[in-house]
Amino acid sequence: MQMIVKGKNLEMTEALRSYAEEKVRRLERYLDKVIKAEIELFVEKNPKIANSQCVEVTIFTSGPVIRARECAGDMYQAIDLVYEKLERQVKKLHGRRIDRSHNTRHNHGARHAAPAVGTGMEEEQEEPSLEAKIVKTKSFPLKPMTPEEAALQMDLVGHDFFVFINAETDRTSVVYRRKDGNYGLIEPGR
Repeated sequence: MQMIVKGKNLEMTEALRSYAEEKVRRLERYLDKVIKAEIELFVEKNPKIANSQCVEVTIFTSGPVIRARECAGDMYQAIDLVYEKLERQVKKLHGRRIDRSHNTRHNHGARHAAPAVGTGMEEEQEEPSLEAKIVKTKSFPLKPMTPEEAALQMDLVGHDFFVFINAETDRTSVVYRRKDGNYGLIEPGR
């Protein structure tokens, strides 16, 4: 697995780098064909933020992209927290794959479907302004998947919505998280 470790606003020590790499490598046993993992360690410069030591990990596999971010008062603690979060996500994905393979006899390809990348919407803190404007544009490939797979992918990347091509209708759709904890599906009119 290709491992990319980046640091921002901190001095990257070899011990810190190898600790982060070792934690992320432990997840390989749960995943099929990990292509690469990106680990970003950074320190928030805002003095009002108590847990300013942050870690964001993105794991690219032959299937879904898995992403998690955690912050703590200590960088090693933040690495441990993000590892625990990723491990829960990966086990949940692994469990759903097993469940889906047992529940769908006639659909043999379902557990091998490859949900693509996330929505590309990054969490950014911006100063409030009177005039809204587009501050970031990102493009990504859309791959056909079921709404259930899209909801799973949305959970794995930690976003509130996910754009995908609905494999059942062959149309661009959006799945989103509702305030009541359920999911919604937006499809274009006919």
